[in-house]
Amino acid sequence: MPKPSRNAPLVIIGTGIAGLFVALEAEERGIHPLLLTKSSLKESNTLYAQGGIAAAIGAKDSPRLHFEDTVRAGAGLVDRRAAWILAQEAPNRISDLVHLGVPFDTVDGQITLGREAAHSLPRVVHSGGDATGRQIEETLQRRVRERAIEVWEGFTVNSLSVSGNHVRGVLGRGRRGEVRIETDRVVLATGGGGHLFRESSNPSIATGEGVAMALNAGARVRDMEFMQFHPTVFYGEGKPRFLLTEALRGEGALLRDSHGDTFMRQYHPLAELAPRDVVSRAIVTQMERLGDSVVFLDATGIRSERLRVRFPTVYKFLEGVGLHLDRDLIPVTPVAHYMVGGVSTDMDGKTNVRGLYACGEVASTGVHGANRLASNSLMEGLVFGTRLVRSLGREGTWRREPGSIPTHSIPVTRRARSAGDPPLPPMNKADIGEVLWKNVGIVRDRAPLMEAVRRFSAEWRERRDERGSGWPTPMENHALTALLMAWGALVRQESRGGHFRRDFPHRVGRWRVHVEFRSKS
Repeated sequence: MPKPSRNAPLVIIGTGIAGLFVALEAEERGIHPLLLTKSSLKESNTLYAQGGIAAAIGAKDSPRLHFEDTVRAGAGLVDRRAAWILAQEAPNRISDLVHLGVPFDTVDGQITLGREAAHSLPRVVHSGGDATGRQIEETLQRRVRERAIEVWEGFTVNSLSVSGNHVRGVLGRGRRGEVRIETDRVVLATGGGGHLFRESSNPSIATGEGVAMALNAGARVRDMEFMQFHPTVFYGEGKPRFLLTEALRGEGALLRDSHGDTFMRQYHPLAELAPRDVVSRAIVTQMERLGDSVVFLDATGIRSERLRVRFPTVYKFLEGVGLHLDRDLIPVTPVAHYMVGGVSTDMDGKTNVRGLYACGEVASTGVHGANRLASNSLMEGLVFGTRLVRSLGREGTWRREPGSIPTHSIPVTRRARSAGDPPLPPMNKADIGEVLWKNVGIVRDRAPLMEAVRRFSAEWRERRDERGSGWPTPMENHALTALLMAWGALVRQESRGGHFRRDFPHRVGRWRVHVEFRSKS
């Protein structure tokens, strides 16, 4: 076991919007954090968020309307208190970002607002047109550097040290070799696991290790079956996947099949502005009917000048692959985008392990339910990050509130392979991605899900047995996170939000529960 490199009053793992904002808030309150990132300070999922950030700041809007849209999109699993907190506190968090220097788009001095799917009116704030995530991330990075907050780049956290249900340290490997950092407060801000899937809009760092580390430390993990698939990602053979923001459809872009026909109206009355899960499944159904691998996004009805100003990032990317947003039909397909479930927390980011917090996409506050409302993700990191920091110093473990949505709890047993278990070939990350995409994708069924659970369970077990008493490897953590996704999808025998079972195509009242995993030795 490596010697401690140092003590830290607060360790934050991850440098997206949640990690950076928590670090700045903590520093403001005299708590000097240590920020860890397995990549560089410049790389995170936040960087690629085009759509924007939702807040009820329009003259005709209100927190009540934002709350109602959030609950409606969440398909019956939203924690209403969490949704109300987000809607009510969102305008103040926009003010915080303005104070930090985020250059939101304005007209005549007023912040401009866009509309996205499942929002009842325009409330999505943008910066740099379709570069909102980049503008926020770069502003927060600049403030972190100005305040000389300590950042360790290229540091991979493998495990959390826990004793007596209390966090005691962080174990990982960086440029200094294997390191143990002693601390009694850790914030997981590690983001989601979308890049575990073969087809994803996420950067390569989004592989869900935070979920595995939390479960191994004794924290509860829930709702991992709810992966949100983004409906419109550019698809070209041999070309990079590139997200085409939902705001394009908010501006009037249409979806067309290979015959040139629009088709969304036959699937939902909101057509292109239906919730993401509806749009994604509609695209898959239409492609299956016609034997196609893509549909097309048609933005040619929007003025060219508007497209260039409003979507400069998308416009520039498409020009680079020989297409013009104002003249061409753009081939698109749904891909894995956002991990709705995660580490179960209360409204202050606390988990059931003392001193362990989670914030951002890695956390499950309950605000998204079974299907995230567009542009609520960045705001979730800000709202609950603020609450998390304010709760520091009031350590304790979270207890469920009376009247909350019931939980279907599943113990995850760490048994060794027995002699009767058939050996399976070892998997690499690409193998995990292939199985997730084919077996735990947009449309699911019992037999493929069972096969995925079998493959991931065997891989996780073999990797764990190989290392013995050493630290978990990234591949072991990948396999465990993938296993929880597949297992949750197999257990939930209904279709709800981002989870669709072909063999159970309807929502079922008795499944209005959280599927939760807990570690059991």
